Amino acid sequence: MSQYNFKKIIVVPTSKDFIDIILSKTQRKTPTEVHKQYAIGRIRQFYMKKVKFTQQNFHDKLSQILEDFPKLDDIHPFYADLMNVLYDRDHYKLALGQINTARHLIDNVSKDYSRLIKYADTLYRCKQLKKAALGRMCTIMKRQNQSLTYLEQVRQHLSRLPSIDPNTRTLLVCGFPNVGKSSFMNKVTRADVEVQPYAFTTKSLYVGHMDYRYLRWQVIDTPGILDHSLEDRNTIEMQAITALAHLRAAVLYVMDVSELCGYNLNQQYELFESIKPLFQNKPLMICANKVDVVPFDELSPDAIEVFKKFEAEKIPVLPMSTVTEEGIMKIPVLPMSTVTEEGIMKVKTEACDRLLAVRVETKARGRKVNDIMNRLHVALPAQRDEKVRPPCIPPAVLAKRKGQAAVQAQKKVLERDIELEMGDEYILDLQKNWDLKNDEWKQDVIPEIWSGRNIADYIDPEIMEKLDALEREEDMRMKAGVYDNESSEEDEETLTIRKTADKIRERRQILKKEAQERHRIKTRLPRTAEKMSGKKLKSQMNDLGVELESDDEKHFSKTRSRSETRRPLKRQREDSEGVIRSSSKVPRDVSGVRDVSMASQTRKMHKTSQRKMNQFGKMGESDRHIAVKKPKHLFSGKRKSGKTDRR
Repeated sequence: MSQYNFKKIIVVPTSKDFIDIILSKTQRKTPTEVHKQYAIGRIRQFYMKKVKFTQQNFHDKLSQILEDFPKLDDIHPFYADLMNVLYDRDHYKLALGQINTARHLIDNVSKDYSRLIKYADTLYRCKQLKKAALGRMCTIMKRQNQSLTYLEQVRQHLSRLPSIDPNTRTLLVCGFPNVGKSSFMNKVTRADVEVQPYAFTTKSLYVGHMDYRYLRWQVIDTPGILDHSLEDRNTIEMQAITALAHLRAAVLYVMDVSELCGYNLNQQYELFESIKPLFQNKPLMICANKVDVVPFDELSPDAIEVFKKFEAEKIPVLPMSTVTEEGIMKIPVLPMSTVTEEGIMKVKTEACDRLLAVRVETKARGRKVNDIMNRLHVALPAQRDEKVRPPCIPPAVLAKRKGQAAVQAQKKVLERDIELEMGDEYILDLQKNWDLKNDEWKQDVIPEIWSGRNIADYIDPEIMEKLDALEREEDMRMKAGVYDNESSEEDEETLTIRKTADKIRERRQILKKEAQERHRIKTRLPRTAEKMSGKKLKSQMNDLGVELESDDEKHFSKTRSRSETRRPLKRQREDSEGVIRSSSKVPRDVSGVRDVSMASQTRKMHKTSQRKMNQFGKMGESDRHIAVKKPKHLFSGKRKSGKTDRR
C-alpha cells in the first residue's frame, strides 16, 4: 500500500455513548410487545432475539473499529515507527487487544444466556435472563472506557497527519532548528509552513508538493534535530529521525553559514556526523543557507576548514558533481538564500536530478530489467556499399504537389488578414462584397421603405428653411402694406389661406408665451417670514379700511389640506337610534338571535360543541385528521423474510 488514508477511520464513541447507541438500536429494530396468547416457545424466541441482536451489533461495531485502525505489522515501517513515536506501540496494541477481548466476551455472554433462555419455563424468567445478558454486555463495555477514549484520541491525531507516500519521489529537508528548512520548502512548493525567528517552530512533519520534469514530487519538512544521543531526543526530534531512517529520498542537509540559528558550523558538522548512518544509500546534498547575510566567498578560515572536512572524508565539496569513476558519491555544497531566493532553483534541480539517477540505477539492478531486456532486440542494419539510393517519388505525386502549392499561393485574402495588417486603422466594411450591377452603388445610403414606398421620395430636407423664408417674405409684405388696400379684390381661396396663416401665427405666439411662463421664476414666501397673528391681521385690515366682522380667529391659522377629501359616493345608513350601520351583511353570530339571553345561550352551546375538537387537537370542524395512537413503523416489530415495502 503506497499511500494511507487515516481520515476514513470510524469515530470511536465513549463507553456510555456506545451502550446508548446499541440499546437504542435494539429497541427500535426488535419486537417490543408480548401478548397473552403467546406460547412459551414464542416468548423464548422473543427474548432470545433481543440478546442475539444486541450481541451482533456490539460485534459489528467493535469489528469495524479493529479493521479501520492500522495494524503495525502490516503497514510501512515508516508509519509503524512514527506511530510508535507518537502513540507508544505497546499502549496502542494493548488498547486494540482489550477491544478484541471485549468482543469475544460479549459473544460468549450471548451464547451462554441464549442457552439459558432456551430452557426458561416462564415469561418472568425469560425477561430476567434477557435483562441480565444485556446488563453483562454493558458492564463489559463500561470497563473499556479508557481504551475507547485513547483510541478516539489516536484517531483524531491520525486524521491530522499529512498524507506521506513512502515510495514516491521525495526530497527530505533536515538540519538544526532555525536554519531555514521551512523557508526553503515554502519557496519550492505550494505549501505554507509557519516561519518564525525562533527554534522549533516546526513541531511535526509537513508535506508540500511540486512539479519537475512533468512528475509530481513531495518535499518533507522535518523538525529541527539537536546533537545528543538517541535516548535523549524528544518526540519532535524522533519524527525527523524516523523519516530519515525509512524514506527513500534525496536528503538536503541545511547548514546556516551565518550562525544566526545559535549553533556554529562545527556544531552543525558534528550533528551531520552523528546522523550520518541514516544517509546511507541516499542522494545527499549540503545546502549552505543564508548567504545573503554572509556570502559564501567571504567565509572565515574556520568556516572553510569545516567544509574541507567533507573532502577529507572523501566527500569533496564540488557543486553539481555526480558519481565519480571510483563509485564514491560526492556531496556538493550549494550556497543559497531563502530571502533573496539565490540558488533555490539550482538546489531543487540538482536534488531532483540526483534522485532520478539513483532510482533509475536501482531499478536497473533488479530482476525485472533482465526479464524485459531478454524480450527486446534492437536491430542496427549495417551499410552494404557506398551507392547512393535517393527516394523514388512518382511524377504524378510531384505534379499534384505543384498544383497544391499554386492553389495555396492564390489563397483568398481574409478579413482577418486585412485586420492584422492594418491594426487600429481597420474598419469592418461589409458592403464592399455586395453583388450589384454597378459597383458605385455599394456605398449608397440604404433607402427606408414603408408600405411599399420610399420614404425619401416624400421628404423635403429643406422644408424648414423654405418655411422660414416664406414667413419672412410674408412679414415684409404686411409691413409694406400690400394687404391694406381694401379695394383690391381677393378670391375665396386667398381669404382662406390668410385666415389659416393668422391661426398658425397666433398659435405659435401662444406656445412661445407658455414656454416663457414655465421658465419664469415664481415668487415664493421666504422661510424667514414671520407668522402673523389674527389680532395683528385684523388691526392692519382695519387701518386699510377693511372691516373684519367675524370674532372667531381660529380660521386665520388654519391651512388648506394638500389633498381634498373626497365626498362619499353613498350616504351611510342609520338606524332608528341614529347609529351608522354598515351596508354589509349581518354577522353570523348575531343573525337569527332575538335578544341578549338567546345570544348567551348560543355562545354556551358553541363552547360545549367545541370541547371534543379541543381534546383531539382539531383546528376546527373542517379538520378531519385522525392521529394514530401507535404508529405502525414504530410498534409493528422487526420484519422477517419477504418484501420490506409493506408497513
